[in-house]
Amino acid sequence: MPELAEVEYFRKRWDAGMGDVITGVQLHGEKRIFRGSDVAQLKKLLVRHKLLRSEARGKQMLFVFAGDNWLGLHLGMSGKLRLEPAGFRAEKHDHLVLAQKKRALVFRDARQFGRVRFQHGAEPPEWWDGQKPEISSRGFTRALMEKFVRRHARAPIKAVLLMQKGFPGVGNWMADEILWRAKISPRLRAGKLSDTQLDRLWRETKFVARAALKTIGQDFSDPPKSWLLHERWKSGGKCPRHGTKLRRATIGGRTTAWCPKCQL
Repeated sequence: MPELAEVEYFRKRWDAGMGDVITGVQLHGEKRIFRGSDVAQLKKLLVRHKLLRSEARGKQMLFVFAGDNWLGLHLGMSGKLRLEPAGFRAEKHDHLVLAQKKRALVFRDARQFGRVRFQHGAEPPEWWDGQKPEISSRGFTRALMEKFVRRHARAPIKAVLLMQKGFPGVGNWMADEILWRAKISPRLRAGKLSDTQLDRLWRETKFVARAALKTIGQDFSDPPKSWLLHERWKSGGKCPRHGTKLRRATIGGRTTAWCPKCQL
């Protein structure tokens, strides 16, 4: 599933269309990814309007068009944004295609766990404006993080890191990376974290988010080889610090990898 940095990378795939007019819209309006959206209005109101800007928050993206039109995208598990030549015709899994004179902006989602939202109006949509501060921003403070963690005291800390209301954009691999760097067991109950562990958790959460945005978020390149990321996918993966074999279990509904020596 795309996480914070992957979402930023795919958002920028549509940058080439910034400032250009939408000349036509193709969509599979009957698909579940359009749930809750007025697809007829989307198809009608985006045409003849320019794409003005975009931004990402957590795992969601917002594309702002002239004429007070707002398009929200969530990639789900398999969603991707890409560019195609002008005249491109939507294929089976290309659920939204925005045509421009020089190109086509395509949203593809084979598994359909993503979502397309649309709103027409002068003010930003409520589903966007009410989001929590980004991890890489100054608004994501140590105090804010601790308050959220303590509110879920009985849950394993791995499960808490996956909660988008407190850790927007963090997914499975990022959560494992953060906990490995903070030397915290993913099974530890959130309410049991000491002040020192909370300090490390906040610091490493900020670090992993920012570092991932600088690598994956820029050009989909890999973070340094010293990251747990490169070992956690492997069968028989080992801790990058000292070579101890990683353990695996399902925590918070997700497959989790950790080092039994580092993360006590």
